[in-house]
Amino acid sequence: MANFFPKWANWLPLKLLVIAFVLGAVVTGGIWYYFTPKYTNVGYMPEQPAPFSHAIHVEQLGMDCRYCHSHVEVAAHSNVPDTQTCMACHSQIKATSPKLAAVRASWETGTPVEWVRIHKAPDYVYFNHAVHVNRGISCYSCHGQINEMPVVYQAEPLSMAWCLECHREPEKFLRPPSEIYNLSWRPASAQDQLAMGAQYKKEWNVNPPVGCGGCHR
Repeated sequence: MANFFPKWANWLPLKLLVIAFVLGAVVTGGIWYYFTPKYTNVGYMPEQPAPFSHAIHVEQLGMDCRYCHSHVEVAAHSNVPDTQTCMACHSQIKATSPKLAAVRASWETGTPVEWVRIHKAPDYVYFNHAVHVNRGISCYSCHGQINEMPVVYQAEPLSMAWCLECHREPEKFLRPPSEIYNLSWRPASAQDQLAMGAQYKKEWNVNPPVGCGGCHR
């Protein structure tokens, strides 16, 4: 009796198994890469034209975030301090330090210091900085313990999944308005945070969008 299936069909199950294995490896590799610091830029710490230590300026000297980032409460984008802001102090303090050569050159020429941007949402994402800080979201939530950083680096992934964690449960992150710029403040307990956050969520009518149109406009 002749064989009903051709000889090449004997290898078909093995070929399907290999294809399934390859596809599974590709999918697994893609998911793994998505959650790695390389994709999310966690730990990204580029060299800047002039060194700047938040640990000294904020933690030791007690400078408020808004002294340098003066637009955070009123603009969609936070601003990097201009040279005039730096020189308000450094025209007298460490005025001849070699570390501040780029700042002095900018002051003399009028050319802005080319700071390397670290925290940046993709062009296809809408993000309003003022909305967040005016509704109980601290600098700490997105930038980590930046007040203790000798050199600024990206502490959080800033991914869509990471953003949605807050948008779905904002009560876990909302804090008193008086503590927005106090990066060392912590609630007494997780229960206190949830109770306080739920209260602010109701009082301020905080209802972050979780659909695509909320951020992808």
